[in-house]
Amino acid sequence: MILRRLFIFALLPLALLAALYVGSERYFRAQEVARAEGRVSLYRSTVVDELDRFSYFTHVLARDPFVMAASMQGVAGTLDARLRDFAEQAKLDAIYLMGTDGTTIAASNAGTPASFVGQNYAFRPYFRQALAGGQGRFYGIGATTGLPGYFVADPVRDREGRIRGVIAIKLDLTRLEGAWRESGELVLLADAARVVLLSSQEAWRYRVLTPLSPEARREIEAARQFTGHALEPLDWQQNEPGRTIVAGEGMIHLVRGDLPHGWTLHYLGSETQIETRSWLVVVIGAVMLGLLLLGWQWRRNRMIGAALRRSEAEEAALREANRRLAVEIEERRTAQRRLQRTQGELERASRLAALGQLAASVTHELGQPISAMRNHLAAAEMSGAAGASGASGANGQTGLTARLSGLVERMEGITRQLKFFAAPTAPEMGEVDLNAALAEALALVAPNLETAGIEVTRDLSGAAVLVRGNKLRLEQVLTNLLRNAADAMEESATRRLVLRTGVEDGMGWAEIADSGSGLGPGGLEALSEPFVTTRPSGQGMGLGLAISGGIVKEHEGRLAARDRPGGGTVFRMEIPLAEEM
Repeated sequence: MILRRLFIFALLPLALLAALYVGSERYFRAQEVARAEGRVSLYRSTVVDELDRFSYFTHVLARDPFVMAASMQGVAGTLDARLRDFAEQAKLDAIYLMGTDGTTIAASNAGTPASFVGQNYAFRPYFRQALAGGQGRFYGIGATTGLPGYFVADPVRDREGRIRGVIAIKLDLTRLEGAWRESGELVLLADAARVVLLSSQEAWRYRVLTPLSPEARREIEAARQFTGHALEPLDWQQNEPGRTIVAGEGMIHLVRGDLPHGWTLHYLGSETQIETRSWLVVVIGAVMLGLLLLGWQWRRNRMIGAALRRSEAEEAALREANRRLAVEIEERRTAQRRLQRTQGELERASRLAALGQLAASVTHELGQPISAMRNHLAAAEMSGAAGASGASGANGQTGLTARLSGLVERMEGITRQLKFFAAPTAPEMGEVDLNAALAEALALVAPNLETAGIEVTRDLSGAAVLVRGNKLRLEQVLTNLLRNAADAMEESATRRLVLRTGVEDGMGWAEIADSGSGLGPGGLEALSEPFVTTRPSGQGMGLGLAISGGIVKEHEGRLAARDRPGGGTVFRMEIPLAEEM
Protein backbone atom coordinates (compact mmCIF):
# COMPACT_ATOMS: atom_id res chain seq x y z
CA MET A 1 0.00 0.00 0.00
CA ILE A 2 2.84 2.37 0.88
CA LEU A 3 4.68 1.55 -2.35
CA ARG A 4 1.52 2.23 -4.32
CA ARG A 5 1.14 5.65 -2.71
CA LEU A 6 4.78 6.47 -3.40
CA PHE A 7 4.34 5.41 -7.03
CA ILE A 8 1.26 7.62 -7.42
CA PHE A 9 3.04 10.48 -5.64
CA ALA A 10 5.96 10.24 -8.09
CA LEU A 11 3.80 9.69 -11.19
CA LEU A 12 1.42 12.60 -10.59
CA PRO A 13 4.00 15.41 -11.07
CA LEU A 14 5.25 13.75 -14.26
CA ALA A 15 1.71 13.57 -15.61
CA LEU A 16 1.15 17.23 -14.74
CA LEU A 17 4.36 18.28 -16.49
CA ALA A 18 3.46 16.19 -19.55
CA ALA A 19 0.02 17.81 -19.69
CA LEU A 20 1.68 21.23 -19.29
CA TYR A 21 3.98 20.50 -22.24
CA VAL A 22 1.10 19.34 -24.47
CA GLY A 23 -1.03 22.36 -23.61
CA SER A 24 1.86 24.79 -24.12
CA GLU A 25 2.83 23.17 -27.40
CA ARG A 26 -0.75 23.49 -28.71
CA TYR A 27 -0.99 27.10 -27.59
CA PHE A 28 2.30 28.19 -29.14
CA ARG A 29 1.55 26.19 -32.29
CA ALA A 30 -1.80 27.98 -32.64
CA GLN A 31 0.04 31.31 -32.31
CA GLU A 32 2.57 30.35 -34.98
CA VAL A 33 -0.13 29.06 -37.31
CA ALA A 34 -2.11 32.30 -36.93
CA ARG A 35 0.99 34.34 -37.75
CA ALA A 36 1.80 32.04 -40.68
CA GLU A 37 -1.74 32.39 -42.08
CA GLY A 38 -1.29 36.15 -42.15
CA ARG A 39 2.02 35.78 -44.00
CA VAL A 40 0.52 33.32 -46.51
CA SER A 41 -2.34 35.72 -47.26
CA LEU A 42 0.19 38.52 -47.87
CA TYR A 43 2.32 36.36 -50.18
CA ARG A 44 -0.74 35.14 -52.02
CA SER A 45 -1.84 38.74 -52.66
CA THR A 46 1.59 39.68 -54.04
CA VAL A 47 1.57 36.69 -56.42
CA VAL A 48 -1.94 37.49 -57.72
CA ASP A 49 -1.08 41.18 -58.12
CA GLU A 50 2.08 40.30 -60.05
CA LEU A 51 0.19 37.93 -62.40
CA ASP A 52 -2.61 40.41 -63.05
CA ARG A 53 -0.47 43.56 -63.27
CA PHE A 54 0.05 43.34 -67.03
CA SER A 55 -2.91 41.14 -68.00
CA TYR A 56 -4.46 44.06 -69.87
CA PHE A 57 -1.23 45.11 -71.66
CA THR A 58 -1.35 42.58 -74.50
CA HIS A 59 -5.01 43.44 -75.10
CA VAL A 60 -4.01 47.08 -75.60
CA LEU A 61 -0.96 46.24 -77.76
CA ALA A 62 -3.08 44.00 -80.01
CA ARG A 63 -5.06 47.12 -81.01
CA ASP A 64 -1.99 49.30 -81.63
CA PRO A 65 -1.97 50.46 -85.33
CA PHE A 66 1.76 49.67 -85.70
CA VAL A 67 1.27 46.16 -84.33
CA MET A 68 -1.73 45.55 -86.58
CA ALA A 69 0.15 46.81 -89.65
CA ALA A 70 3.20 44.66 -88.92
CA SER A 71 1.05 41.54 -88.38
CA MET A 72 -0.74 42.06 -91.71
CA GLN A 73 2.42 42.91 -93.71
CA GLY A 74 4.68 40.37 -91.98
CA VAL A 75 7.43 42.99 -91.71
CA ALA A 76 8.64 44.63 -88.49
CA GLY A 77 9.56 48.05 -89.85
CA THR A 78 9.93 50.43 -86.92
CA LEU A 79 7.95 48.15 -84.57
CA ASP A 80 11.11 46.71 -82.94
CA ALA A 81 12.10 50.10 -81.57
CA ARG A 82 8.53 50.82 -80.46
CA LEU A 83 8.29 47.52 -78.60
CA ARG A 84 11.72 48.11 -77.02
CA ASP A 85 10.55 51.46 -75.68
CA PHE A 86 7.38 49.85 -74.27
CA ALA A 87 9.39 47.07 -72.59
CA GLU A 88 11.81 49.54 -70.98
CA GLN A 89 9.03 51.75 -69.67
CA ALA A 90 7.00 48.82 -68.30
CA LYS A 91 10.15 46.95 -67.06
CA LEU A 92 9.21 43.78 -68.97
CA ASP A 93 11.67 41.11 -70.12
CA ALA A 94 10.35 41.13 -73.66
CA ILE A 95 7.48 42.10 -75.96
CA TYR A 96 7.21 40.29 -79.28
CA LEU A 97 4.85 39.83 -82.24
CA MET A 98 4.35 36.43 -83.91
CA GLY A 99 2.65 35.50 -87.14
CA THR A 100 -0.11 32.93 -87.35
CA ASP A 101 2.53 30.24 -87.94
CA GLY A 102 4.29 31.08 -84.65
CA THR A 103 7.35 32.79 -86.18
CA THR A 104 8.40 36.02 -84.44
CA ILE A 105 8.07 39.09 -86.69
CA ALA A 106 9.19 41.83 -84.27
CA ALA A 107 10.57 41.88 -80.74
CA SER A 108 11.78 44.35 -78.16
CA ASN A 109 15.09 42.45 -77.96
CA ALA A 110 15.71 42.51 -81.72
CA GLY A 111 19.39 42.94 -82.56
CA THR A 112 20.59 41.32 -79.33
CA PRO A 113 22.20 37.85 -79.03
CA ALA A 114 18.98 36.57 -77.39
CA SER A 115 16.68 38.10 -80.06
CA PHE A 116 13.31 36.41 -80.52
CA VAL A 117 13.03 37.55 -84.16
CA GLY A 118 12.84 34.57 -86.49
CA GLN A 119 12.21 32.11 -83.66
CA ASN A 120 9.11 29.94 -83.89
CA TYR A 121 7.01 29.47 -80.72
CA ALA A 122 4.02 27.64 -82.16
CA PHE A 123 4.67 24.81 -79.68
CA ARG A 124 3.96 27.06 -76.71
CA PRO A 125 0.46 26.71 -75.08
CA TYR A 126 0.04 30.47 -74.73
CA PHE A 127 0.45 30.89 -78.53
CA ARG A 128 -2.16 28.22 -79.26
CA GLN A 129 -4.59 29.73 -76.74
CA ALA A 130 -4.24 33.22 -78.28
CA LEU A 131 -4.51 31.86 -81.83
CA ALA A 132 -7.79 30.24 -80.75
CA GLY A 133 -9.14 33.69 -79.87
CA GLY A 134 -8.57 33.87 -76.10
CA GLN A 135 -5.84 35.23 -73.87
CA GLY A 136 -2.99 32.79 -73.39
CA ARG A 137 -1.00 32.50 -70.16
CA PHE A 138 1.95 30.23 -69.43
CA TYR A 139 4.94 29.88 -67.11
CA GLY A 140 8.08 28.19 -68.34
CA ILE A 141 11.76 28.46 -69.13
CA GLY A 142 12.47 30.55 -72.21
CA ALA A 143 13.30 28.45 -75.28
CA THR A 144 15.69 31.15 -76.54
CA THR A 145 17.09 32.80 -73.40
CA GLY A 146 16.93 29.81 -71.04
CA LEU A 147 15.48 32.17 -68.38
CA PRO A 148 12.12 31.50 -66.68
CA GLY A 149 9.22 33.84 -67.17
CA TYR A 150 5.45 34.29 -67.18
CA PHE A 151 4.04 34.71 -70.70
CA VAL A 152 0.79 36.53 -71.56
CA ALA A 153 -0.51 36.64 -75.16
CA ASP A 154 -3.50 38.06 -77.07
CA PRO A 155 -4.59 37.67 -80.72
CA VAL A 156 -4.03 40.55 -83.17
CA ARG A 157 -7.03 41.00 -85.45
CA ASP A 158 -7.53 43.06 -88.64
CA ARG A 159 -10.47 45.37 -89.14
CA GLU A 160 -12.64 42.44 -90.30
CA GLY A 161 -11.93 40.57 -87.04
CA ARG A 162 -9.62 37.94 -88.58
CA ILE A 163 -6.65 36.85 -86.46
CA ARG A 164 -3.45 37.98 -88.21
CA GLY A 165 -0.92 37.34 -85.45
CA VAL A 166 -0.23 37.03 -81.72
CA ILE A 167 1.33 39.69 -79.46
CA ALA A 168 3.01 38.40 -76.27
CA ILE A 169 4.93 39.69 -73.25
CA LYS A 170 7.36 37.94 -70.93
CA LEU A 171 7.30 38.90 -67.25
CA ASP A 172 10.07 38.05 -64.77
CA LEU A 173 8.62 36.62 -61.51
CA THR A 174 11.95 35.76 -59.88
CA ARG A 175 11.89 39.02 -57.91
CA LEU A 176 9.18 37.40 -55.81
CA GLU A 177 11.77 34.81 -54.81
CA GLY A 178 14.12 37.60 -53.78
CA ALA A 179 11.48 39.15 -51.54
CA TRP A 180 10.73 35.77 -49.93
CA ARG A 181 14.43 35.09 -49.44
CA GLU A 182 15.02 38.48 -47.80
CA SER A 183 12.20 37.81 -45.33
CA GLY A 184 14.05 34.70 -44.15
CA GLU A 185 10.98 32.53 -44.65
CA LEU A 186 10.55 29.33 -46.63
CA VAL A 187 7.94 29.88 -49.37
CA LEU A 188 7.35 28.06 -52.66
CA LEU A 189 4.92 28.36 -55.57
CA ALA A 190 3.85 25.20 -57.46
CA ASP A 191 1.80 24.82 -60.64
CA ALA A 192 -1.14 22.48 -61.25
CA ALA A 193 1.24 19.60 -62.01
CA ARG A 194 2.85 20.12 -58.56
CA VAL A 195 6.12 21.43 -60.10
CA VAL A 196 7.86 24.10 -57.99
CA LEU A 197 8.04 27.29 -60.10
CA LEU A 198 9.45 29.69 -57.51
CA SER A 199 11.01 29.11 -54.10
CA SER A 200 12.96 31.05 -51.51
CA GLN A 201 15.08 27.87 -51.31
CA GLU A 202 16.81 27.98 -54.72
CA ALA A 203 17.61 24.24 -54.71
CA TRP A 204 13.88 23.44 -54.58
CA ARG A 205 13.08 25.19 -57.87
CA TYR A 206 11.88 22.81 -60.61
CA ARG A 207 11.38 19.96 -58.14
CA VAL A 208 8.00 18.19 -57.91
CA LEU A 209 5.96 17.86 -54.73
CA THR A 210 4.56 14.51 -55.91
CA PRO A 211 5.84 12.22 -58.72
CA LEU A 212 4.61 13.24 -62.17
CA SER A 213 2.28 10.99 -64.13
CA PRO A 214 3.43 9.93 -67.64
CA GLU A 215 0.71 12.12 -69.20
CA ALA A 216 1.80 15.21 -67.26
CA ARG A 217 5.45 14.63 -68.14
CA ARG A 218 4.59 14.31 -71.85
CA GLU A 219 2.63 17.59 -71.78
CA ILE A 220 5.53 19.39 -70.10
CA GLU A 221 8.01 18.03 -72.63
CA ALA A 222 5.75 18.94 -75.58
CA ALA A 223 5.52 22.56 -74.35
CA ARG A 224 9.29 22.62 -73.53
CA GLN A 225 8.25 24.14 -70.23
CA PHE A 226 11.20 23.06 -68.07
CA THR A 227 13.91 22.22 -70.61
CA GLY A 228 17.08 20.87 -69.03
CA HIS A 229 15.55 19.97 -65.65
CA ALA A 230 14.86 16.39 -64.50
CA LEU A 231 11.90 17.44 -62.28
CA GLU A 232 12.94 15.17 -59.41
CA PRO A 233 10.72 14.78 -56.31
CA LEU A 234 11.31 17.11 -53.38
CA ASP A 235 12.75 15.50 -50.24
CA TRP A 236 9.88 15.98 -47.78
CA GLN A 237 7.18 13.98 -46.03
CA GLN A 238 3.68 15.21 -45.24
CA ASN A 239 2.30 12.77 -42.66
CA GLU A 240 -0.45 14.97 -41.19
CA PRO A 241 -2.38 18.09 -42.23
CA GLY A 242 -0.63 21.35 -41.40
CA ARG A 243 2.76 19.71 -40.77
CA THR A 244 5.61 18.54 -43.02
CA ILE A 245 8.96 16.89 -42.29
CA VAL A 246 11.80 18.37 -44.37
CA ALA A 247 15.22 16.73 -44.05
CA GLY A 248 14.14 15.18 -40.75
CA GLU A 249 12.89 18.50 -39.28
CA GLY A 250 9.21 19.03 -38.52
CA MET A 251 7.78 22.26 -39.95
CA ILE A 252 4.44 24.06 -40.04
CA HIS A 253 2.98 23.71 -43.53
CA LEU A 254 0.19 25.99 -44.82
CA VAL A 255 -1.19 25.86 -48.38
CA ARG A 256 -3.25 28.41 -50.30
CA GLY A 257 -4.87 27.05 -53.44
CA ASP A 258 -7.03 30.00 -54.56
CA LEU A 259 -4.54 31.13 -57.26
CA PRO A 260 -4.85 31.35 -61.07
CA HIS A 261 -4.01 28.31 -63.24
CA GLY A 262 -4.54 25.91 -60.35
CA TRP A 263 -1.28 27.07 -58.71
CA THR A 264 -0.67 26.56 -54.98
CA LEU A 265 1.36 28.66 -52.55
CA HIS A 266 3.14 26.75 -49.76
CA TYR A 267 4.50 28.29 -46.54
CA LEU A 268 6.84 26.34 -44.25
CA GLY A 269 7.57 27.61 -40.74
CA SER A 270 10.05 26.27 -38.24
CA GLU A 271 8.79 24.47 -35.11
CA THR A 272 11.96 25.26 -33.14
CA GLN A 273 10.44 28.22 -31.30
CA ILE A 274 7.35 26.17 -30.45
CA GLU A 275 9.41 23.43 -28.86
CA THR A 276 11.74 25.87 -27.10
CA ARG A 277 8.90 27.84 -25.57
CA SER A 278 7.04 24.68 -24.57
CA TRP A 279 10.07 23.24 -22.79
CA LEU A 280 10.67 26.60 -21.10
CA VAL A 281 7.12 26.51 -19.74
CA VAL A 282 7.70 22.94 -18.52
CA VAL A 283 10.91 23.96 -16.73
CA ILE A 284 9.16 26.90 -15.06
CA GLY A 285 6.28 24.62 -14.14
CA ALA A 286 8.68 22.05 -12.67
CA VAL A 287 10.37 24.72 -10.55
CA MET A 288 7.04 26.06 -9.32
CA LEU A 289 5.81 22.53 -8.63
CA GLY A 290 8.96 21.80 -6.63
CA LEU A 291 8.49 24.96 -4.63
CA LEU A 292 4.87 24.08 -3.99
CA LEU A 293 5.83 20.60 -2.84
CA LEU A 294 8.49 22.00 -0.52
CA GLY A 295 6.05 24.56 0.83
CA TRP A 296 3.40 21.91 1.24
CA GLN A 297 5.82 19.61 3.10
CA TRP A 298 7.00 22.46 5.33
CA ARG A 299 3.41 23.42 6.08
CA ARG A 300 2.51 19.80 6.73
CA ASN A 301 5.34 19.39 9.21
CA ARG A 302 4.38 22.62 10.92
CA MET A 303 0.75 21.58 11.13
CA ILE A 304 1.72 18.21 12.59
CA GLY A 305 3.85 19.93 15.23
CA ALA A 306 1.08 22.40 16.02
CA ALA A 307 -1.44 19.56 16.24
CA LEU A 308 0.70 17.80 18.80
CA ARG A 309 0.87 20.93 20.95
CA ARG A 310 -2.74 21.96 20.48
CA SER A 311 -4.99 21.62 23.52
CA GLU A 312 -8.49 20.24 23.54
CA ALA A 313 -9.89 23.75 23.95
CA GLU A 314 -8.10 24.93 20.82
CA GLU A 315 -9.36 21.95 18.86
CA ALA A 316 -12.92 22.68 19.93
CA ALA A 317 -12.55 26.32 18.90
CA LEU A 318 -11.18 25.22 15.53
CA ARG A 319 -14.08 22.85 14.95
CA GLU A 320 -16.53 25.63 15.81
CA ALA A 321 -14.80 27.99 13.42
CA ASN A 322 -14.95 25.36 10.70
CA ARG A 323 -18.62 24.82 11.36
CA ARG A 324 -19.36 28.55 11.11
CA LEU A 325 -17.31 28.75 7.94
CA ALA A 326 -19.26 25.85 6.41
CA VAL A 327 -22.54 27.54 7.33
CA GLU A 328 -21.38 30.80 5.78
CA ILE A 329 -20.24 29.03 2.62
CA GLU A 330 -23.58 27.26 2.32
CA GLU A 331 -25.42 30.55 2.84
CA ARG A 332 -23.36 32.18 0.13
CA ARG A 333 -24.01 29.29 -2.21
CA THR A 334 -27.72 29.56 -1.53
CA ALA A 335 -27.59 33.32 -2.18
CA GLN A 336 -25.67 32.68 -5.39
CA ARG A 337 -28.24 30.16 -6.62
CA ARG A 338 -31.04 32.58 -5.71
CA LEU A 339 -29.26 35.36 -7.60
CA GLN A 340 -28.85 33.16 -10.68
CA ARG A 341 -32.54 32.26 -10.62
CA THR A 342 -33.47 35.92 -10.27
CA GLN A 343 -31.21 36.89 -13.15
CA GLY A 344 -32.79 34.19 -15.32
CA GLU A 345 -36.27 35.40 -14.43
CA LEU A 346 -35.29 39.00 -15.20
CA GLU A 347 -33.88 37.97 -18.55
CA ARG A 348 -37.05 36.09 -19.49
CA ALA A 349 -39.18 38.97 -18.26
CA SER A 350 -37.18 41.39 -20.43
CA ARG A 351 -37.61 39.21 -23.48
CA LEU A 352 -41.34 38.82 -22.83
CA ALA A 353 -41.60 42.60 -22.44
CA ALA A 354 -39.89 43.04 -25.80
CA LEU A 355 -42.35 40.52 -27.25
CA GLY A 356 -45.20 42.56 -25.81
CA GLN A 357 -43.87 45.71 -27.49
CA LEU A 358 -43.60 43.83 -30.76
CA ALA A 359 -47.16 42.54 -30.35
CA ALA A 360 -48.41 46.10 -29.77
CA SER A 361 -46.64 47.29 -32.92
CA VAL A 362 -48.02 44.45 -35.04
CA THR A 363 -51.55 45.00 -33.65
CA HIS A 364 -51.34 48.71 -34.48
CA GLU A 365 -50.17 48.04 -38.03
CA LEU A 366 -52.83 45.37 -38.70
CA GLY A 367 -55.74 47.27 -37.16
CA GLN A 368 -56.43 49.65 -40.05
CA PRO A 369 -56.15 47.01 -42.88
CA ILE A 370 -58.51 44.68 -40.99
CA SER A 371 -61.00 47.53 -40.44
CA ALA A 372 -60.82 48.36 -44.14
CA MET A 373 -61.45 44.72 -45.02
CA ARG A 374 -64.40 44.65 -42.61
CA ASN A 375 -65.92 47.79 -44.25
CA HIS A 376 -65.30 46.40 -47.72
CA LEU A 377 -67.01 43.10 -46.86
CA ALA A 378 -69.94 44.95 -45.30
CA ALA A 379 -70.32 46.93 -48.52
CA ALA A 380 -70.08 43.72 -50.53
CA GLU A 381 -72.77 42.09 -48.41
CA MET A 382 -75.08 45.08 -48.90
CA SER A 383 -74.56 45.06 -52.67
CA GLY A 384 -74.97 41.27 -52.72
CA ALA A 385 -78.22 41.51 -50.76
CA ALA A 386 -79.52 44.14 -53.18
CA GLY A 387 -78.85 41.99 -56.25
CA ALA A 388 -79.61 38.56 -54.77
CA SER A 389 -83.25 38.52 -56.03
CA GLY A 390 -82.52 36.99 -59.46
CA ALA A 391 -78.83 36.20 -59.83
CA SER A 392 -77.68 32.68 -59.11
CA GLY A 393 -74.10 33.94 -58.92
CA ALA A 394 -75.10 36.23 -56.05
CA ASN A 395 -75.54 33.23 -53.76
CA GLY A 396 -71.98 32.11 -54.51
CA GLN A 397 -70.73 35.65 -54.00
CA THR A 398 -72.62 35.87 -50.70
CA GLY A 399 -71.11 32.55 -49.59
CA LEU A 400 -67.62 33.79 -50.44
CA THR A 401 -68.26 37.02 -48.57
CA ALA A 402 -69.41 35.02 -45.54
CA ARG A 403 -66.26 32.92 -45.60
CA LEU A 404 -64.07 36.02 -45.92
CA SER A 405 -65.98 37.60 -43.03
CA GLY A 406 -65.18 34.54 -40.93
CA LEU A 407 -61.49 34.90 -41.79
CA VAL A 408 -61.56 38.60 -40.89
CA GLU A 409 -63.16 37.73 -37.54
CA ARG A 410 -60.40 35.21 -37.00
CA MET A 411 -57.77 37.86 -37.79
CA GLU A 412 -59.45 40.25 -35.36
CA GLY A 413 -59.36 37.52 -32.74
CA ILE A 414 -55.63 37.06 -33.36
CA THR A 415 -54.98 40.79 -32.98
CA ARG A 416 -56.92 40.71 -29.73
CA GLN A 417 -54.55 37.99 -28.58
CA LEU A 418 -51.60 40.14 -29.60
CA LYS A 419 -53.07 42.97 -27.55
CA PHE A 420 -52.94 40.63 -24.59
CA PHE A 421 -49.12 40.72 -24.75
CA ALA A 422 -49.03 44.50 -25.00
CA ALA A 423 -51.67 45.22 -22.33
CA PRO A 424 -53.11 42.08 -20.72
CA THR A 425 -56.77 42.26 -19.72
CA ALA A 426 -59.16 39.80 -18.16
CA PRO A 427 -60.63 37.52 -20.89
CA GLU A 428 -64.38 37.35 -21.48
CA MET A 429 -65.63 34.07 -20.06
CA GLY A 430 -68.56 31.98 -21.20
CA GLU A 431 -69.61 28.42 -21.99
CA VAL A 432 -67.22 26.71 -24.41
CA ASP A 433 -67.74 23.26 -25.92
CA LEU A 434 -64.33 21.53 -25.96
CA ASN A 435 -65.54 19.31 -28.83
CA ALA A 436 -66.27 22.39 -30.96
CA ALA A 437 -63.07 24.16 -29.88
CA LEU A 438 -61.00 21.11 -30.80
CA ALA A 439 -62.77 20.93 -34.17
CA GLU A 440 -61.98 24.61 -34.86
CA ALA A 441 -58.33 24.13 -33.92
CA LEU A 442 -58.10 21.01 -36.07
CA ALA A 443 -59.56 22.93 -39.04
CA LEU A 444 -56.78 25.53 -38.69
CA VAL A 445 -53.95 22.99 -38.78
CA ALA A 446 -55.62 20.56 -41.22
CA PRO A 447 -53.44 21.68 -44.20
CA ASN A 448 -50.30 21.09 -42.15
CA LEU A 449 -51.47 17.65 -41.05
CA GLU A 450 -52.46 16.69 -44.59
CA THR A 451 -49.09 17.85 -46.00
CA ALA A 452 -47.21 15.86 -43.34
CA GLY A 453 -49.32 12.74 -44.00
CA ILE A 454 -50.59 12.51 -40.43
CA GLU A 455 -53.51 10.18 -39.70
CA VAL A 456 -56.06 11.73 -37.32
CA THR A 457 -58.26 9.57 -35.07
CA ARG A 458 -61.11 11.18 -33.09
CA ASP A 459 -62.46 9.63 -29.91
CA LEU A 460 -64.62 12.55 -28.70
CA SER A 461 -67.27 12.56 -26.06
CA GLY A 462 -70.75 11.88 -27.41
CA ALA A 463 -72.19 14.80 -25.43
CA ALA A 464 -70.97 18.39 -25.45
CA VAL A 465 -68.13 19.04 -22.96
CA LEU A 466 -69.13 22.50 -21.69
CA VAL A 467 -66.47 24.34 -19.74
CA ARG A 468 -66.28 27.93 -18.59
CA GLY A 469 -63.66 29.92 -20.47
CA ASN A 470 -62.73 32.12 -23.38
CA LYS A 471 -63.36 30.28 -26.65
CA LEU A 472 -60.59 31.96 -28.66
CA ARG A 473 -57.92 31.41 -26.00
CA LEU A 474 -58.82 27.77 -25.49
CA GLU A 475 -58.70 27.28 -29.26
CA GLN A 476 -55.27 28.94 -29.20
CA VAL A 477 -54.05 26.38 -26.64
CA LEU A 478 -55.44 23.44 -28.64
CA THR A 479 -54.01 24.81 -31.90
CA ASN A 480 -50.57 25.13 -30.31
CA LEU A 481 -50.74 21.56 -28.94
CA LEU A 482 -51.76 20.23 -32.37
CA ARG A 483 -48.89 22.07 -34.06
CA ASN A 484 -46.42 20.81 -31.45
CA ALA A 485 -47.66 17.26 -32.02
CA ALA A 486 -47.25 17.62 -35.81
CA ASP A 487 -43.71 19.01 -35.35
CA ALA A 488 -42.81 16.13 -32.98
CA MET A 489 -43.71 13.58 -35.68
CA GLU A 490 -41.54 15.06 -38.45
CA GLU A 491 -38.91 12.30 -38.12
CA SER A 492 -41.33 9.46 -37.22
CA ALA A 493 -42.08 6.62 -39.59
CA THR A 494 -45.61 6.26 -38.12
CA ARG A 495 -47.54 9.53 -37.92
CA ARG A 496 -50.79 9.16 -36.00
CA LEU A 497 -52.72 11.75 -33.99
CA VAL A 498 -55.42 10.67 -31.52
CA LEU A 499 -57.89 13.26 -30.15
CA ARG A 500 -60.05 12.58 -27.08
CA THR A 501 -62.44 14.59 -24.90
CA GLY A 502 -64.39 13.77 -21.80
CA VAL A 503 -65.56 14.76 -18.31
CA GLU A 504 -63.98 13.65 -15.04
CA ASP A 505 -64.21 14.96 -11.42
CA GLY A 506 -65.92 18.21 -12.36
CA MET A 507 -63.38 18.96 -15.10
CA GLY A 508 -63.75 18.88 -18.84
CA TRP A 509 -60.64 17.51 -20.52
CA ALA A 510 -59.13 17.21 -23.99
CA GLU A 511 -56.20 14.94 -24.86
CA ILE A 512 -53.91 15.11 -27.90
CA ALA A 513 -51.70 12.03 -28.34
CA ASP A 514 -48.97 11.79 -30.99
CA SER A 515 -46.49 9.12 -32.13
CA GLY A 516 -43.49 11.46 -32.06
CA SER A 517 -40.19 11.51 -30.16
CA GLY A 518 -41.58 12.04 -26.64
CA LEU A 519 -41.03 14.76 -24.04
CA GLY A 520 -37.28 14.38 -23.65
CA PRO A 521 -35.21 14.45 -20.43
CA GLY A 522 -36.49 17.82 -19.21
CA GLY A 523 -40.17 16.91 -19.33
CA LEU A 524 -43.02 19.41 -19.51
CA GLU A 525 -41.46 21.70 -16.89
CA ALA A 526 -38.41 22.41 -19.06
CA LEU A 527 -40.46 22.84 -22.26
CA SER A 528 -42.81 25.29 -20.50
CA GLU A 529 -39.96 27.69 -19.75
CA PRO A 530 -40.13 30.80 -22.00
CA PHE A 531 -37.79 30.71 -25.01
CA VAL A 532 -36.93 27.03 -24.46
CA THR A 533 -37.48 24.89 -27.58
CA THR A 534 -36.21 21.59 -28.99
CA ARG A 535 -36.67 22.73 -32.59
CA PRO A 536 -33.76 23.99 -34.75
CA SER A 537 -32.79 27.66 -34.58
CA GLY A 538 -35.15 29.86 -36.58
CA GLN A 539 -38.08 27.34 -36.44
CA GLY A 540 -39.56 28.22 -33.07
CA MET A 541 -39.28 30.77 -30.26
CA GLY A 542 -40.04 28.40 -27.38
CA LEU A 543 -43.07 30.42 -26.26
CA GLY A 544 -45.92 28.11 -27.29
CA LEU A 545 -46.16 25.93 -24.18
CA ALA A 546 -45.28 28.84 -21.88
CA ILE A 547 -48.19 30.87 -23.28
CA SER A 548 -50.51 27.86 -23.32
CA GLY A 549 -49.71 27.11 -19.68
CA GLY A 550 -50.49 30.72 -18.77
CA ILE A 551 -53.84 30.59 -20.56
CA VAL A 552 -54.85 27.33 -18.88
CA LYS A 553 -53.82 28.75 -15.50
CA GLU A 554 -56.05 31.80 -16.15
CA HIS A 555 -58.94 29.35 -16.57
CA GLU A 556 -58.07 27.68 -13.24
CA GLY A 557 -57.24 24.54 -15.15
CA ARG A 558 -54.29 22.21 -15.53
CA LEU A 559 -51.96 21.34 -18.43
CA ALA A 560 -50.17 17.98 -18.10
CA ALA A 561 -48.07 15.75 -20.35
CA ARG A 562 -46.75 12.20 -20.27
CA ASP A 563 -44.87 9.84 -22.53
CA ARG A 564 -46.83 7.10 -24.29
CA PRO A 565 -45.68 3.49 -23.67
CA GLY A 566 -45.43 2.81 -27.40
CA GLY A 567 -43.64 6.09 -28.15
CA GLY A 568 -44.89 9.64 -28.41
CA THR A 569 -46.49 12.14 -26.04
CA VAL A 570 -49.95 12.74 -24.58
CA PHE A 571 -50.87 16.36 -23.70
CA ARG A 572 -53.96 16.77 -21.49
CA MET A 573 -55.78 20.06 -20.89
CA GLU A 574 -58.33 20.16 -18.02
CA ILE A 575 -60.77 23.07 -17.53
CA PRO A 576 -63.49 23.35 -14.85
CA LEU A 577 -66.98 22.58 -16.17
CA ALA A 578 -69.33 25.51 -16.65
CA GLU A 579 -71.82 24.08 -14.18
CA GLU A 580 -69.11 23.73 -11.53
CA MET A 581 -68.08 27.41 -11.65
